[in-house]
Amino acid sequence: MRETTLAGSEGVLLEPEGATTGVLVLSGSSGRIETDRCRMLASHGAAAASIRYFGGPGQPGEARLMPLETFDDVLADLHSRYQRLVVLGTSWGAQAALLLGTLHPEIDAVVALSPTYVAWAGLSDERPQRSSWTLRGEQVPFVPFDDEAIEDALKEAEGASAHGELPSYCEAYLSALEKYADRVPAATIPVERIAGEVVLVAGGDDALWPSVLFAEAIRRRRTAHDLETIVVSHPDAGHRVVLPGEPVLPLSRRLAWGGSEAADRELGLRAWPEIAAIL
Repeated sequence: MRETTLAGSEGVLLEPEGATTGVLVLSGSSGRIETDRCRMLASHGAAAASIRYFGGPGQPGEARLMPLETFDDVLADLHSRYQRLVVLGTSWGAQAALLLGTLHPEIDAVVALSPTYVAWAGLSDERPQRSSWTLRGEQVPFVPFDDEAIEDALKEAEGASAHGELPSYCEAYLSALEKYADRVPAATIPVERIAGEVVLVAGGDDALWPSVLFAEAIRRRRTAHDLETIVVSHPDAGHRVVLPGEPVLPLSRRLAWGGSEAADRELGLRAWPEIAAIL
């Protein structure tokens, strides 16, 4: 297997001999390069690349106003060298993966782990709020955060801090969708434009955002356009999805993810046959 560093130290590509599928792997809001996940996918015969899309040289310092064109070069490279092109993203990266699927008809499949059906405001304390993403220099329409609901979640967690509780933002996301309902139609990702296959993986105990609810919204929209969508879920899994053979990353110390290691691994085990089929 060949391992190549991309764009200096801001990306990695693992290429097993005889690979026919290229996968772009996108992290969530951590912004990390997903080397472990790439190695796992490469062990199953797929070429896997992961790049940093914020926080690197010349990039936004936070997950805010990130150009979707950031991914164009690596997508073009994978597409030119492999028969199939897949994008696999987690959480904030799932948001990007779905958006990229609507923009690049050459993408054969999108795998979205803990997905969202709308584009959100960027992760920043700066106000006014701005989109997470830009396209051709313009902000992608987005749903703003409900700052009051976020403050309530923080206060609730602070009041329960003696029990080691971390803030859950599920209600804050739902509150934002209600408060800014007029922004939702424009911010909804037009998933019916994704020409390839779509696999969604979501945990029913996701404490960060209601990913099962979001996944079902994506499936309904695609079903209305006679497009098949695979949804894999587990009632006890949380926001993280651990695929077979992957190490379990440490839990966040700032917010609740929900689930448990056993349930998160079980969700990954359930999802793997669907993911392997598109590789």
